[in-house]
Amino acid sequence: MKKIDGLLAAPFTPFDESGNLNVDIIPSYYQLLKSNGVTGAFICGSTGEGVSLTFDEKVTVLKAWANLTKEDADFALMMFLGGTNIKECKELAKISEEVGADAISFTSPYYFKPANVVQLAKCCAEIASVAPNTSFYYYHIPVLTGGNYAMYDLLKEIDGKIPTFEGIKYTHEDFMDFLSCMNFENGKYNMLWGRDENMLSSLVLGCTGAVGSTYNYAAPLYHDLMKAYQDGNLLEANALQQKSIDMIRLLGKYGGIATGKAYMKLIGVDCGEFRLPIANMSRESFENFKTDVAALNFESFKSKI
Repeated sequence: MKKIDGLLAAPFTPFDESGNLNVDIIPSYYQLLKSNGVTGAFICGSTGEGVSLTFDEKVTVLKAWANLTKEDADFALMMFLGGTNIKECKELAKISEEVGADAISFTSPYYFKPANVVQLAKCCAEIASVAPNTSFYYYHIPVLTGGNYAMYDLLKEIDGKIPTFEGIKYTHEDFMDFLSCMNFENGKYNMLWGRDENMLSSLVLGCTGAVGSTYNYAAPLYHDLMKAYQDGNLLEANALQQKSIDMIRLLGKYGGIATGKAYMKLIGVDCGEFRLPIANMSRESFENFKTDVAALNFESFKSKI
């Protein structure tokens, strides 16, 4: 078990022109992250379209990444197991441990929802038990799951019951809850911030690790932001966070999460398109998108191949 710090990218799952997996580019993708100071990958999550992948496809993606990272002590691989089918999550957890993933992650079931944190903790314990040598992280993203549980309450329910429970990937805006989790039992658990557009606020609370999609293609921006904050240059940190917000606002302007793959194309990594039901950008929109991105001076802070 090791504490995860720094920037963890949430990689896009690469597809070819026919919409099938294109794992051949994962080695170069991994090197891209490494060369831009990213310290880990959270695979098959929201950005990685885990909910749109078959079980076999998830295993294929997992093995492609694990083959590259299992001997890399400086790079953490976290596998998102899912959040609906507990039996399937357990199977993926076993495979994750077998192939050498550093951590596994699970989010609240979002069809048959747990009635409370007691039931949610039971789900976590059931899954974690089959991978006894792998760190377990809960993935809190209530905007997508509807699992509006206080994570402080979950920690109280889990504490001492799940030996491999290491922390929470926290993708929500409740800073009161987040700080309470950071301070729980004198900082016992690793809290990973999951909102790129609010990173500065998490740094103020003492957060040292973050998971996000924009770290795939704009890691230098966030390294500069963290350094500015650490150096006490709050004006610069503020300006850099605003630059992040301006960049992220283009996701909303051009249709949402799929815009991230358009950003990837601009740094030279073609991950294909998102699967249905996500809408992809038209060619005309992509040209307009490139103009808007250039206006941000994206070249000055984009990840470099």
